[in-house]
Amino acid sequence: MAVCFLWHYSVPRPKEEPRPLAGVVPYVARTFLLLPKRQAVEWTHCKKDKPFGRPTVSPSMKTAVIGAGIAGLAAAVRLAAAGHAVDVYETSDGPGGKLSEFSLPGGYRFDFGPSLFTMPQYVDELFVLAGEDPRDHFNYTRLPEVCRYWWPDGTRFTAPASTADLVRSAAETFDVPERAVREFMDTAARKYELTGRTFLEKSLHKASTWLDPQVAYAMLKIPGLDLFKSMHEVHEAALKDPRLVQLFDRFATYNGSNPYKAPGLLSMIPHFEHHFGAYLPAGGMYDIATSIYELGRRLGVRYHFNQRVDRIERAGTQVRGIQVNSKEIRYDTVVCNMDVWLAYDRLLPGARQPKITLNQQKSTSAVIFYWGIDRAFPELGLHNIFFSKDYAGEFSRLEDGSLSDDVTIYVNVSSKLVAADAPPGHENWFVMVNAPADTGQDWEAMTARLRRRVVAALGKHLAPASPPAWLERHIRTERTVTPPDIERLTGSHQGALYGTSSNNRMAAFLRHPNFSREIAGLYFLGGSVHPGGGLPLCLLSARIVADLVGRQRTITSP
Repeated sequence: MAVCFLWHYSVPRPKEEPRPLAGVVPYVARTFLLLPKRQAVEWTHCKKDKPFGRPTVSPSMKTAVIGAGIAGLAAAVRLAAAGHAVDVYETSDGPGGKLSEFSLPGGYRFDFGPSLFTMPQYVDELFVLAGEDPRDHFNYTRLPEVCRYWWPDGTRFTAPASTADLVRSAAETFDVPERAVREFMDTAARKYELTGRTFLEKSLHKASTWLDPQVAYAMLKIPGLDLFKSMHEVHEAALKDPRLVQLFDRFATYNGSNPYKAPGLLSMIPHFEHHFGAYLPAGGMYDIATSIYELGRRLGVRYHFNQRVDRIERAGTQVRGIQVNSKEIRYDTVVCNMDVWLAYDRLLPGARQPKITLNQQKSTSAVIFYWGIDRAFPELGLHNIFFSKDYAGEFSRLEDGSLSDDVTIYVNVSSKLVAADAPPGHENWFVMVNAPADTGQDWEAMTARLRRRVVAALGKHLAPASPPAWLERHIRTERTVTPPDIERLTGSHQGALYGTSSNNRMAAFLRHPNFSREIAGLYFLGGSVHPGGGLPLCLLSARIVADLVGRQRTITSP
């Protein structure tokens, strides 16, 4: 999710796009707005005779997509369906970017990156756009429970999938009236209805968005959106019980943000998970990437793996193509799925850099332990969170670029539902701890200390009477990934998982637009630009770019 705040309307726009009314702009610029990370816009079922958001362009258009992450894969499908001749260039040997997979000795398979799947309709609509039935190629199951939560005081809580069941179960477990939980979730839904569908699926850097009547209506409701309170303040006022407050505070981490700083509008995030649902693809998360990749192949997209793009070529203010292996290849349009900071640094030498945009506070990163476990733990579900005692202290240390001695631990066990991911009677644990972005810390030493703390903490939760390190003997095989590894493997600057944080009201408008203001024909998508990080928003960024390309408007220099 990302915080939306009107910005840069002093920059001249193309003649086709008049400025918003002078009286509206300053008001918006002083006050507005925020939107979610991982989930997004409510979907209206697509019909094959009326493809959702399908652009109409010249079939002679040649387009290069730099990067085969989920946004690049989705954009390639959309543009190929619209008639483009599309080439995708990727430095690694396969599709997916962060959404990839690997195996460890002993028969343990892991999804490398995202482990939570919401808003599957954004994948389905790609197949519909191409005239195919999604169920012929991509399938998933809605989870009956979202997450199992554990607290140091011994409290355990399994969050049901539906909002109604969540409200009832939370009131039974925590010291809070059912009415209070219901009102909180109703407020989250209203915040989404007022803001989510309006802003997440459109460019925030086009005047046409701000002239939409729905946007004007949302403006009138600004006072009730908790823009000037933090998420934590909103949760504390509504829910009281510190355990339940901590549960809802953790949704800030869905976009790498700090609940003690992120605006209160982000309290809408639970609505996406419990109203729209959480899912798991039939073969694990990597099915998402492979399904979209194969769809692109059927549409004629050409993929060039193990091919690094050296530079984006331009002639004056017009994109001209790309350079690969010292050879220039001409394209009418270039779509960049690379982290925008690295794109300017490596692919656009001499281009004017939007330094305010590129130098915002990074989102959090992660240290991840992938463990092959030689026994089963029935008390664990697919998603599990073990909370720290001092959540505020944990985030304070993250802000300082370090790790607390008391950390919150996320454990994903895909073998609970995908039996082939581990041998019979065994489990594959994806164990993640939020970490700061890489700014030169001693990750080897920090990770060694962290691993000892994680093994001890999980052991205490799962077998309180056993020795602190008893879990160690059940770890058969492992792999560790740190923020520098994430940058090296995925091209995420400083290993930041979601690009930039949403720790202030200006965050969304300080995200890079989905187009270049200086180079016509150059577009940007993925987690480091609007609308933000996470699978649903990356898929929406592909939709926004496809729409912009379809309109083929010339972007002039400021």
